Amino acid sequence: MKGKNKKKKVIISTVILFLITVVICYLFVPLFSSLKFGLDLQGGFEILYKAESIDGSKMTQEKMTSTYKTLSKRIDSLGVSEPEIVLEGSNRIRVKLAGVTDPEAARSQLSTVATLSFRDVDDNLLMTSDVLSSGVAARVGQDNSGNPAVALSIKDKDKFYEVTNTISQKSDGNNMIVIWLDYNEMTDSFSKEKGTCGTSGSNCLSAATVSQGFASDVIIQGSFTKEEVQNLVDLINSGSLPSKLTEISSNTVGASFGDQTLQKTLVAGIIGVIAISAILIFIYHFAGLISSIAMIIYAFLVFLVFWVVGGVLTLPGIAALVLGIGMAVDSNVITFSRIRDELYNGKSLSLAFKEGSKSSFSAIIDSNITTLLVAIIMFILGESSIKGFATVLIITVIVTMFTMVFLTRKLLNMFIKTGYFEDKTRLFINVKKEDIPDVSKNEKAKKIPFAGVNFFKHKKLCFAISILLILIGGIMFAFKGFNLGIDYKAGTNITIISDEKITKKDLVEDFEYFNLKTSSIQITDSEIDVRIDKSLDGDKVKDINKYLETKYDAKVNIGVVSNLVAKELVKNAIISVLFALIGIIIYISLRFKFSYAFGGVVALVHDVLVMASLFAIFRLEVASMFIAAILAIIGYSINDTIVSFDRIRENLGNIDDKKLTKEKLEEVVNKSIADTFTRTIYTSLTTLVPIIALMVLGSKEIFNFNIAMLIGVIAGTYSSIFIASTIFMFIESKSIGKPKKVKKIYTDEYEEKKIKGVNC
Repeated sequence: MKGKNKKKKVIISTVILFLITVVICYLFVPLFSSLKFGLDLQGGFEILYKAESIDGSKMTQEKMTSTYKTLSKRIDSLGVSEPEIVLEGSNRIRVKLAGVTDPEAARSQLSTVATLSFRDVDDNLLMTSDVLSSGVAARVGQDNSGNPAVALSIKDKDKFYEVTNTISQKSDGNNMIVIWLDYNEMTDSFSKEKGTCGTSGSNCLSAATVSQGFASDVIIQGSFTKEEVQNLVDLINSGSLPSKLTEISSNTVGASFGDQTLQKTLVAGIIGVIAISAILIFIYHFAGLISSIAMIIYAFLVFLVFWVVGGVLTLPGIAALVLGIGMAVDSNVITFSRIRDELYNGKSLSLAFKEGSKSSFSAIIDSNITTLLVAIIMFILGESSIKGFATVLIITVIVTMFTMVFLTRKLLNMFIKTGYFEDKTRLFINVKKEDIPDVSKNEKAKKIPFAGVNFFKHKKLCFAISILLILIGGIMFAFKGFNLGIDYKAGTNITIISDEKITKKDLVEDFEYFNLKTSSIQITDSEIDVRIDKSLDGDKVKDINKYLETKYDAKVNIGVVSNLVAKELVKNAIISVLFALIGIIIYISLRFKFSYAFGGVVALVHDVLVMASLFAIFRLEVASMFIAAILAIIGYSINDTIVSFDRIRENLGNIDDKKLTKEKLEEVVNKSIADTFTRTIYTSLTTLVPIIALMVLGSKEIFNFNIAMLIGVIAGTYSSIFIASTIFMFIESKSIGKPKKVKKIYTDEYEEKKIKGVNC
């Protein structure tokens, strides 16, 4: 009867869990559909501007904010539903218009600066649009004859009076104020446009004689039609800024590019998740099934949080999510490994679950906090695409702590409490009953995986291999450098997809027509990549795009990065990596001790150098996402290393310092590596599966990123076992046998009494 009750409880719990899973899966589609997608997943237009003050003064935060608001107004007129406008640094603005149907119209609208300026007859600047009222600076009005005119609202009346009063005192017909729209020093001059000022073909809007100083509103009158006046009013109200915008990089992604990229990435992600679930169930049986369900809930909650905070999902973001799933599973793998250890030590399933969950908690917390630390540094210092990656990574770490720690444990405990699995440990977590020792008979553990393996037997060979690989990479870098993408090299990258057969000769001739020389042309079955070592301006991009689309009936994607942006990205990349390493050193030193921190950081530097060396050797392209990969691997590798360090610290805590020798230290460290080796392999496997899925099935835009992640995960696993622990052991061995510093907690008076034999 008792057995039937247990079975009944399990069935009820399973049905509840099944219903929760079905509901989550049902809600997935509408949730995913309601997310905001970046231009790389739905097509669109991205442009980065450098903002400069037209009067030569320094750009202030107030001016940047005004520019931001102006661009917002202009974008509203384009009808783009989910625009992104981001202020970067002190004088840059990045605009992303996902889903925009006419990129060139958007570029034209955004680049029409519509800056109003007041000048004298010699073209000297008198006032900028700072003097105009904010919000509604201009409105449709009429002159004295009833003709359409532009009425300007003056805000700084003191400044306006001062300027008009000074001009009124000039003689010889020079007592005039000329109002210009988008004055160009190279082409515009009142002496040339005196006769056309006030007509639709001139930037000169009005030239008025000033006989006395005044501080009232101004009327711009000329031979304007009503439509021309309305257009001027709209331009002035949306662009009366004390700044001009210079395009320094851009990227145009066709809608078909975005749809194809999204579809490929989603398929790769789904296959990766299914593969991870299969691996977990195969290794851990029922516990693996619970972990797989928690993983589905985890993915749902990540999207839900992303939707709540209004995040824009990009290709790097999806890559971070898929990678995050593999890393999140690690929390369960750590717990399951600990539960298995307790079972192998003769504990009952319920007690093994309790002790295993408790002992794994510190390693999970420390490993996730270090990953979170790296993600935050990425977000603060990274540029646009890296920020997207970092945002999702931050969310995944936070959600991991809830689903893969709290929720999974609650679900497992719910089934353990039924008592059904108490004597079915193989079904529950794949531990054979005969492998569990009977502690009542003083039986010792019957199964200790990798207990007889000496992981440090070939440590010199491991170090030699790493040094040789890094040395070869260093030599390749010294002679050839990296194969830099346009993100770091500056230039223009053009992707062409067409059903027509296009040869390299055709393309060389096409670009010669535009007086451009191609630096590389790569043709595959599906698309063509053309590289030009020159940053093209907006007009040239528009002409080339139209030419290629018309001639080859092609889908064209054009990305432009200026040298200024490239230098900034390189600087930010170096700073990001350095800050990440410093942050990790501080955290591990506080949570562990410096010898652990130093060993961990040496392992991280090793991983970065190995990745960089292989990219240099095989001439793989280094783009902005390469830095995201480096930072992600730093987070992953330290995550892996900390789990090993946590076990080393635990095992060393069971040994008296006085009995610790160099041989004993190596024995303990080796045992700790053996204890965590199974978990390390499983975690690496579950992290590699989605990466490989993205490499094989995903978009080519993140192929090199996934290559970097593949190299990094393998290098990170290797360094956690053979590099970090060896360095730690080397430092710790130096202090063995040395007297430890003890704080003096008694006074000199106490010491004096002790010498004299006084009873204290």
